[in-house]
Amino acid sequence: MLRNLTFLPACLMALASPAVASAQTAAMAATHTEMKTIEALADRLASDFVYPEVGLRYSAMLRQGSSTGRYAGLTGRALAERLTADLQAVQADGHLRVRKMAENEEASRLPPDASGEKLPDIEQAQWLAPGIAFVRFNLFPPDPTMLAATTKFLSDHASAKIMIFDIRTHRGGTTMPIDEIFSRLYEKPTRLATMSMRRSVEDAMRGPVQDGDKDAPQGPPSLKPIAGTPQESMREHWSMPKGDTRLHNARVYVLTSPRTASAAEHFAFALKLTGRATLVGSATAGANHFGGEQTLPGGYAVFVPFGRTFDPKTGADWEGKGVTPNVRVQPEGALVRVLEKEGLSQGHAQRLSARVAPRGSMLPRN
Repeated sequence: MLRNLTFLPACLMALASPAVASAQTAAMAATHTEMKTIEALADRLASDFVYPEVGLRYSAMLRQGSSTGRYAGLTGRALAERLTADLQAVQADGHLRVRKMAENEEASRLPPDASGEKLPDIEQAQWLAPGIAFVRFNLFPPDPTMLAATTKFLSDHASAKIMIFDIRTHRGGTTMPIDEIFSRLYEKPTRLATMSMRRSVEDAMRGPVQDGDKDAPQGPPSLKPIAGTPQESMREHWSMPKGDTRLHNARVYVLTSPRTASAAEHFAFALKLTGRATLVGSATAGANHFGGEQTLPGGYAVFVPFGRTFDPKTGADWEGKGVTPNVRVQPEGALVRVLEKEGLSQGHAQRLSARVAPRGSMLPRN
């Protein structure tokens, strides 16, 4: 490479050579770092991705791309975006993402959010009209503060005849707040759905079954282990009533949109499957496969989908398709439709809907 500089005068060669050598050294170091990132990514997907055969396909693609120079010269966000696009081209997945982490940032248990929206986890918890309780959830984090807010809403509105859950701007989370809600809505223990996950992940205790609870290494009582396979563990998600019967006869509605994703889809899916709620809006995002973020060398992270939730009777899930509502309407008009169904005039329903209109987007994620 230095032979290409022989046309420079000797005085410039003396100045240029150290700079070029330094640049070459930095480039080689960056290439080595990024190669380690790609190698680790390939290993993680092969061992942990929800479908073993797909994980191996991802891994093979990454190793081939690395060996042929596809990722040469790419670093930071550019590399993360290229890796994500290549993985999605092998097989699309609503959660699988690679990103460059900020300095000193930790990996996240929550699903990736590229929208940049900063919305409160819970908002608009109120009486919308006499007997009609309304709340919007934007995230289900494994957070005691969020759990307390959910419990307070349910207790404060336990006399509701109609309960409306708005998840049209909800990006996902964990089962912790879901379990609290279901403990009030169901009269008796009810099987909601089945969840499977790669055994390699559960054995390493990286799975969401703990929901951050170090005192419950086997997972919460609502996630009951059942027979699995050598490669996957299986659990059934059950409602676990706590004895408060006040909402057992409430009519329940769930508002959905193409933005509704991940744990929010689990929430809607379980309520629809058991007939406990009426879903109103449009099909959800279709991001079924749950997982968690893992760190990679070089300051990168990957959200690895290592499990899925499905109908225990059919084995069907909603990845790529979304959860279909019972009543199809444009998401913007979902609340109006519910209120009209419950006897409010169109004008009154429209005014109430405008009063609690979402701040976040209800459009599909990119």
